[in-house]
Amino acid sequence: MLEPVLLWFDQLNQPYIPQKVWLQCQLAIAEGFTNAVRHAHHNLPPEIPVRIEVSVSLHQLEIRIWDQGPPFDLEGKIQQLVKAGEHMGGSGRGILILRRIADELSYTRTNDDLNCLLIIKYY
Repeated sequence: MLEPVLLWFDQLNQPYIPQKVWLQCQLAIAEGFTNAVRHAHHNLPPEIPVRIEVSVSLHQLEIRIWDQGPPFDLEGKIQQLVKAGEHMGGSGRGILILRRIADELSYTRTNDDLNCLLIIKYY
């Protein structure tokens, strides 16, 4: 499921985007998409899509990952993971990776019952 997403994302690469930034954003899209599928959509029928939008400009890349799962408190989860430190095991590392990569990171619920993970990376 992830491979087609990454192949699609690679088509959006531009020569002015630094390679390091591109690879970081590739990792961010992989983590965000995987989290949406595993957590937000785990009880939903497989035909309900996780949508991804990417906007590329001369100075920033914006990734929006839309899911239809229950709302999630991103900031609360980040604080919980930071407090747990190394004792968290394997769970939650993706969120901390997103936090390190993104210059701006948010997860909001829309009026039409969708959730949007917004990842912004400046370059």
